[in-house]
Amino acid sequence: MFALNADREDSRRGNEAGVIIAIDGPSGAGKSTLAKRLARELGYTYLDTGAMYRALALKLLREGIDLADDAQMAKLVHSTAIDLREKDGRLAVLLDGADVASEIRAPEVSQMASKSSTLKVVRARLLELQRDIGRRGSVVAEGRDIGTVVFPEAEVKIFLDASIDERARRRFEELVAAGRRVSFEETQRELVERDKRDSERDLAPLCQAGDALRIDSSSLDADAVAALVLELVKNKAREN
Repeated sequence: MFALNADREDSRRGNEAGVIIAIDGPSGAGKSTLAKRLARELGYTYLDTGAMYRALALKLLREGIDLADDAQMAKLVHSTAIDLREKDGRLAVLLDGADVASEIRAPEVSQMASKSSTLKVVRARLLELQRDIGRRGSVVAEGRDIGTVVFPEAEVKIFLDASIDERARRRFEELVAAGRRVSFEETQRELVERDKRDSERDLAPLCQAGDALRIDSSSLDADAVAALVLELVKNKAREN
């Protein structure tokens, strides 16, 4: 679809024919919904970087590793294989070859992922694995540092945002639908705390790439957001 520049950074090396669509934004903005939709309609690979952090967090919990133990952390991280594959119409999250997609959404895994993702050894290893997936072909990648760190040379960059009230409402409805007993106030408070951690961390903080298009989805449904981005993709294709 796109003609790529001849000179690419390491993030794209080995993927001269592929296209990267990077979707960043805070928790609850609708990144996953948009990324899955685009990947399906465009026939691209869906790269859920959050699922990869959760998979590693699950292993850390299983092994009982102390995050402050640098030697043990380095040994575990570098001996861990994490991959994402389409399987029967859904995303399989492979941790050392086993599909753990059904296990990584547990609250304790989310908490561990939030803590471990701030560590340099973790981010460096997952960056390597994420770029490996990106080299396979065209990808729609979503996360919090895709357009700034993981794929800074992505052809299309989106920063998807929404008001804290709207993001909390969406997350609250998801949790209730999943059988979780939580209050709206608790859900909103956790999102505010997550935003603060993500934006203030020293390593790869959440921020909008200078060349990213910001979309406020507060008053937009999933169809409207997808239509906006698909039109952007088409325009980029015509430009190239």
